[in-house]
Amino acid sequence: MATRDRVRSLWGRITESELALSLIAVALGLVAGALILAVTSSEPFVAYGAFWQGVLGSRRGLGEMLYYGTQLILTGLSVAISFRCGIFNLGAQGNILLGAMGAAWVGYWIQGLPPLLHVTLALLAGAALGVVWSAIAGYLRARLNMHEVITTLLMNYLVINFKSWIVGPKGPMKAPGLIPASPPVLESARLPRLWSDARLHAGVLIALACVVVVWYLLFRTRLGYKIRAVGLSASAAEYGGIRVARSIVVTMAISGFLAGLAGAIEVLAVNYRFSQDLSASYAWDAIAAALLGGLHPVGTALAALLFGALSAGFTATQGVADVSRDTVLVITALIIFLMVLIRSRKTTAVATKGGTSSAGLEQRT
Repeated sequence: MATRDRVRSLWGRITESELALSLIAVALGLVAGALILAVTSSEPFVAYGAFWQGVLGSRRGLGEMLYYGTQLILTGLSVAISFRCGIFNLGAQGNILLGAMGAAWVGYWIQGLPPLLHVTLALLAGAALGVVWSAIAGYLRARLNMHEVITTLLMNYLVINFKSWIVGPKGPMKAPGLIPASPPVLESARLPRLWSDARLHAGVLIALACVVVVWYLLFRTRLGYKIRAVGLSASAAEYGGIRVARSIVVTMAISGFLAGLAGAIEVLAVNYRFSQDLSASYAWDAIAAALLGGLHPVGTALAALLFGALSAGFTATQGVADVSRDTVLVITALIIFLMVLIRSRKTTAVATKGGTSSAGLEQRT
């Protein structure tokens, strides 16, 4: 009995940690992924070995993991900071596309600038479009009480259709030829590659810097305190003198900045032009990364790198075994499901314990 009590006490301390919960969910998800490979692949051991080799077995694999994770870090931070303010922002996809448009336009239209200045202007142009577009949704939520889920989703569709027009047959950014895309950005506006044998680029340094900045903003500044206070209770924050409407608009603007920056980096470091094929579908994976990371900047970055590892690993696996890329989506979904399940059990246990204590207090009273 004493051993059982010690085990329960240890488990209770573990489940109080958000990081521990995330690690447990990841471990269980990877075990489930191994079982899926054992069922779906004719060579499960070869497939799983290729997965780990593709992630950690070479510099190229590590570079691909960081490449996949870079965009998710920035977009995940965008989601996390808005969720911290109690805003369920689903507009990252539109912000990414606008950021890519702005960066592409500055990248090919402005000429004769030094590389550092040109890259900086292109990045800021993309981020600025994200700021403006997201701040509009924040204003609609703060002043007109229009729910952000509806407005951000509809604004995404506006941007998607605008994208089809701007590089369409008669669009202002359409390059000569049949391809619906903008002209390529100039060499002076391109972010450099860090490794020649992988797609890892300097954007990963920007993403990691943003992790530090967002952490400092949230937990070491007055603005961060206001954002978190509004997210916990808008009415209590307003009673304490915080201008809730202003905090919402500012938070959405910061969220748009990060997502717009992600789109700008994708154009300046990966595609080198804005194309009609750019979907920015990873914006939805970023929501999962932010939630898996506990809405903490560091946790979000780690979750984004995990998803990047899954993508890089299973991309390598496809070359040596009959494994579908959809396996990545299945394992990612399993990790998220397990995370929600573990946290819900924790919440239920805490609520039950609180209810029991309250009942005992009422009886004693």
